[in-house]
Amino acid sequence: MSWHFTTDPAAFPDAARDFVAAEPERNTGLLTLLDAPGTTRCWWTAQAEADGAVSGACLLVDGPGTLLLGVMPDAAARALATALPEAGLPRTVREARGEAATVDAFAAPFAAATGRAARTSMRLRLFRLGELTAPRPVPPGAARSAGPGDVPLLLEWMSAYAGDVGEDPGADYSAHAEAMVREGRLRFWETDGRPVAMASFSRPAAGQARVSLVYTPPAHRARGYAGAVTTEAGRAARAAGAAQVLLFTDRANPTSNALYQRLGYRPIADHTRVAFHEETENTD
Repeated sequence: MSWHFTTDPAAFPDAARDFVAAEPERNTGLLTLLDAPGTTRCWWTAQAEADGAVSGACLLVDGPGTLLLGVMPDAAARALATALPEAGLPRTVREARGEAATVDAFAAPFAAATGRAARTSMRLRLFRLGELTAPRPVPPGAARSAGPGDVPLLLEWMSAYAGDVGEDPGADYSAHAEAMVREGRLRFWETDGRPVAMASFSRPAAGQARVSLVYTPPAHRARGYAGAVTTEAGRAARAAGAAQVLLFTDRANPTSNALYQRLGYRPIADHTRVAFHEETENTD
């Protein structure tokens, strides 16, 4: 068993891409970022197998140091925990995300190998859209696609959203925002000519897309706007070619979990985010 690492997008082998695409729902995080800039590609091959088939994959997003773990056996996750330090990458990894069992298998040995502590920072649930059920009553207003003139507002809201979900509100989201607008993947819910909520969807890949960036400013919450704009983002994702529409929720937020289920989303898997920090670091 061995891990192979590359920073060259062109070097990510077709076999690894095919492996990731074979289970698009479980590998949704990897599929979303597979060809994104600023991502280190990693894949795992089971050398003991006669055909050397790929048995797992992960991506390291360099900026925030997020390691996305795809489908893999527990043995592969444990092997990755020791392979990363051997490759000189441990300090780059600040957190790991993936299916709960895989993250659990990886986190403890990685923390031990790097002399750091592991702390669960968020427990997530992955949902898949079944029969889309629009909210009733539909709130005042209508959906529209974001345009180039909306980018400043979008950046402001993306920063606020990041703060709400425990990510870096000070990060540069310009490239992401501009790509979503350019590709028509961001919807606003608008009332009286003013956006009051937003939601986006990822580029369809291997038949799946994921709704995200569901955000309503505090002054406009509890009015049904989030449900309305999420519905429109799901419709747009299907219209763009996604056979399966997914989204993540924070398991600690009963309001959003109940909302998405009313819209037709059904839970399919639990995921975990684990942060790594120095033993003496204050994590409060």
